[in-house]
Amino acid sequence: MNTTTSGWINGFLGVLIFSGSLPATRIAVAEFDPLFLTVARATIAGLLAVCLLLVFREKRPARSDLLALAVVSMGVVIGFPLLTALALKHITSAHSIVFVGLLPLSTAIFGVLRGGERPQPVFWLFSCLGSLIVAGFALLQEEAASSIGDVLMLGAIIACGLGYAEGARLSRKLGGWQVISWALALSLPVMLVLSAAAMPAALPHLGSTSWLGLAYVSLFSMLIGFIFWYRGLALGGIAGVGQLQLLQPFFGLVLASFLLNEKVSFSMFGATLAVVACVAGAKKFAR
Repeated sequence: MNTTTSGWINGFLGVLIFSGSLPATRIAVAEFDPLFLTVARATIAGLLAVCLLLVFREKRPARSDLLALAVVSMGVVIGFPLLTALALKHITSAHSIVFVGLLPLSTAIFGVLRGGERPQPVFWLFSCLGSLIVAGFALLQEEAASSIGDVLMLGAIIACGLGYAEGARLSRKLGGWQVISWALALSLPVMLVLSAAAMPAALPHLGSTSWLGLAYVSLFSMLIGFIFWYRGLALGGIAGVGQLQLLQPFFGLVLASFLLNEKVSFSMFGATLAVVACVAGAKKFAR
């Protein structure tokens, strides 16, 4: 198997894992406070990441890389998990997944800003059109929509796009799984303190499905998914493998329907298809 093929396979596995993040978060926030869920998942993943770094005796990142790692940490370790957990208190996971269709575009925009690229004017046309489609869809969905939830999801997409772009850039230097591991390790001391402070007085009973949601977002969404994802970006190329994110809304909608029995309307699929088309066009004219 050549390097490019291996990269695409790893990227595809990463997208599959990430697709379960929002449904799992929806399950977890049914009984866990969003703030506690955010810091708990980061703490669990951070402890595992430190173990990986110690076992493989990874060299510490250079001082010049610490700011970029902090950006990754703020974007994908804290920002996206917290904002999505708060949003899912107001909207369904199926509704939130439509916003994930903007994630490749958000990543591309931050890649442009950080990399100094000059995209063609058509890129911005697709960018604006995709944003208008999402905004229009959110306004028309009276049952599932919530202005608070929608704003929180937009913030989550912006934070995650920045974290992805920084992580992809760093993966060329530090390696794929090392980026997320160092980002988790960097935030671990703060996450440990916050976990203790945010610990609820009464935890859900052990048989609760909320524990399964916490386990999934801690092990898979926070660590294992990124190992595959950043490895895929490093081996197969950021621009190419990054387009696999376009499949994430479809996988997520299917999971939300089967696992949570949430209604997935025709208009939701239509909005997702339209957003995916716009993001694909934006990617094509990004350089």
